[in-house]
Amino acid sequence: MGISEAGTSSGSMYQVFLSFRGPDTRHGFTDFLYHSLTDAGIYVFRDDEELRVGENIDGALQRAIDDSRIYIPIFSRTYTSSHWCLRELRQIVDNTSKSNGNKEILHIFFDVEPDDVKLKTPLYEAAILNLECEKKLSIEQVDSWREALKEVGAIKGWEAKKYNG
Repeated sequence: MGISEAGTSSGSMYQVFLSFRGPDTRHGFTDFLYHSLTDAGIYVFRDDEELRVGENIDGALQRAIDDSRIYIPIFSRTYTSSHWCLRELRQIVDNTSKSNGNKEILHIFFDVEPDDVKLKTPLYEAAILNLECEKKLSIEQVDSWREALKEVGAIKGWEAKKYNG
């Protein structure tokens, strides 16, 4: 299923949900991607554009993920230093696995390698360990994030560095 096939006729409010670490990509790559997709007529959820003042952020993000058909996680250097990004990714993986092929993940490796996402290097693993200690998170929660990363890492994604020209 391509983005053009992911219409909103099924009741979905969004066609695409962008999951990204703001300080890494918001005002560059993610901004460009968001505007390119919306200019093409695609309904995209991006947290700074879609959340309303006074709205419960956690609930709004969960609804946006549930309502979307295509997920684009943008894996950057500090993606896993955000428990919000990891929670989003876990929900994305869960929604995709329950969708009977109606939802898909099209991820981008932005300034990271696929092995980082697969937790085969220290970059993401160290950030997760740091979050676990800082926030005093349960082993179950952290293990579910690791599992989600490995599941997405097993799917072929786009490596942004291959397209710099």
